[in-house]
Parts: sequence; C-alpha cells; structure tokens
Amino acid sequence: MTKKNSLRCLVLLAAALPTLAMAATPEGVWKTIDDHSGKVKSLVTISEQNGILSGKVSRIMDPAKREALCTKCKGSRKNQKIEGMNILWDMTKEGDIYDDGKIIDPESGKVYSASMKLLDNGNKMEVRGYIGFSLIGRSQVWERARN
Repeated sequence: MTKKNSLRCLVLLAAALPTLAMAATPEGVWKTIDDHSGKVKSLVTISEQNGILSGKVSRIMDPAKREALCTKCKGSRKNQKIEGMNILWDMTKEGDIYDDGKIIDPESGKVYSASMKLLDNGNKMEVRGYIGFSLIGRSQVWERARN
C-alpha cells in the first residue's frame, strides 16, 4: 500500500469512527412509535452514568399532550409532567443486551422490568417491558433519531 493510499484509509476510518461509536451504544435520542398509528409518539434521550443507562422523555410529539401529567403513577412520579420524566432506569450491559432495568408506562403508571437490544447496526432498538420473566411482556422497536 502506498503512503497516499494509507493516508486515504486513515481519513476514511477517522470519518467512520463517530458512526461506529454511535451504533455501539443506546446512548442518544430515540423515537418511540405508537403501536396503533405507527407514528412517532415521543423522543426519549438515553444517557449513561457510571455504566448505568437511564432515559427520559425529552419531547412529546403531540403538542396537546406536552403538559400531560402522570396521574396514574405512584411515588415521586405521581402527577409529574411526562415530558421531562425519567421513564427508564438502572439498565446495565450484559453482553449484547442491556438488562436489569425498569421502565414505566406513563399512561398506566405501571413499572416493568426492562431489557434493550440494539438492532440494525444501532439504528433501531428493541425495548422490552415484562413482569417476572422476559417471556411474559411486550416489546417495542424504537428508532434512533437523526439530527
């Protein structure tokens, strides 16, 4: 390989690194999709602190619902505004899966055990909420939001 070709490869690799890094983690902004309409329902921002992931509703897409409160939630989330609420917490990486976390459904106020798995080179993520065993639950596929 010539010096010129080596430099080109290095430049291409450097340009690809941010994309590769983004695809390797659930950190970032995700579009939640309404099960019935198929439309984007909200944006959830997932962040990591000390190896533990959490996610909060950063935007509700329907302007009429942006001031909605979690009236069915319990504890500190009771009557909290859903936009801005931390709905996902305590997720830790276990191989290719993020597990042992919790997720709340603001519409029902119910808290579920949760797991997440990146799909489609990190462009999509399966988010599963369950009670007891992961076989008994429901999954949604979230899509990574692009800037």
